[in-house]
Amino acid sequence: MPKVNLEQKLSAFNEHWSPKVVASFNGHDVMVVKVKGEFVWHAHPDTDDFFLVLKGRLTIQLRDGDVHLGPGELYVVPKGVEHRPMAEEEAHLLLIEPFGTPNTGDDATAATKVAV
Repeated sequence: MPKVNLEQKLSAFNEHWSPKVVASFNGHDVMVVKVKGEFVWHAHPDTDDFFLVLKGRLTIQLRDGDVHLGPGELYVVPKGVEHRPMAEEEAHLLLIEPFGTPNTGDDATAATKVAV
């Protein structure tokens, strides 16, 4: 497998909240995503939710308080915990989750994941 340049992958698209698969390992998707504004409140009943900020700032709202992240910082939302990511300005993230995990926690409302 060739190396992956995350900046190059992120420059290939403009839409927000639409994860792009850049690699896979051990049954997991490695994705990049651009975010801006608020996402929906959601939870993942069967898996944790991994967020690593590459550029910008991200707030992960939790029912009992917010987590603020900057470049190089990561946070793992435990499975079953309701949360809502948000970014006042555009931020770039690296996400890792088991293959087929819907980004909203619900197949009916999830964004379709595509490779970039």
